[in-house]
Amino acid sequence: MMATVKESKEFLESKLAGFKPDVALIIGSGLNGVAALLDKPLTIPYADIPHFPKASVPGHAGQMLFGELAGKKVMALCGRKHLYEGTSVAEVVYPVHVVDSLGVKVLVVTNAAGGINPQFNPGDLMIIEDHINHLGVNPLVGGVNGDGDVRFLDMSTTYTTRLREKLEKAAEELQMPLRRGVYAATLGPSYETPAEVKAFAWQGADAVGMSTVPEVIMARYHNIEVLGISCITNLAAGISAKKLSHEEVLEVGKGAGDKLIKLLNGFLTAL
Repeated sequence: MMATVKESKEFLESKLAGFKPDVALIIGSGLNGVAALLDKPLTIPYADIPHFPKASVPGHAGQMLFGELAGKKVMALCGRKHLYEGTSVAEVVYPVHVVDSLGVKVLVVTNAAGGINPQFNPGDLMIIEDHINHLGVNPLVGGVNGDGDVRFLDMSTTYTTRLREKLEKAAEELQMPLRRGVYAATLGPSYETPAEVKAFAWQGADAVGMSTVPEVIMARYHNIEVLGISCITNLAAGISAKKLSHEEVLEVGKGAGDKLIKLLNGFLTAL
């Protein structure tokens, strides 16, 4: 795998002409408007990058952008692979290996999530303080290179405190409400049942989604600092009687995108 990562890295470096990103963003469902943050970005489709997994879910653009924002050199990954697509966890976390190979040491992950906390509303932004892995897989199983070299990784401070504090300060300066909570990751693609949502609430989850956790685990393996933001695009099953749909997720995600753009701009300015 490291050989394929090297090929992906060398291809990207041949296009970047010396541009070295400081921060990477992984952009979730319906949140592609965040890419508008970057000034005159270089756009590279995933399909052009050797060995890079292609995004296929609606709402995931499937392209990588490089540019500057708030004085920081940024790479934005617009779209991700999900386990529910039938892909392997190795493919899901492959982009994180590429991010690390380019020398990036700050990763911002965003996602669309269903609100479990009854105080949450669609359109809210939640800073991820911790997560619960209900995916049934871990990208470190069997060793990162498939060589059996298992590493027992400490996850007690997964989401970096200093990054959370800078995001909270940016939200305060913008007078923007910002929720805080625990994100639970499930396999999908079916949405959770009301009974499952009750169980997750009992466990301490405030929001639930179908991504992010494998990427975060791999980022911490590479000693990359992580900041996580969930866009609450709907209320989880049993919290509301409304029928759940991916179309709603995309629509609310677009509406929350403007808030996320302002918040990320403030965060990067303070970083």
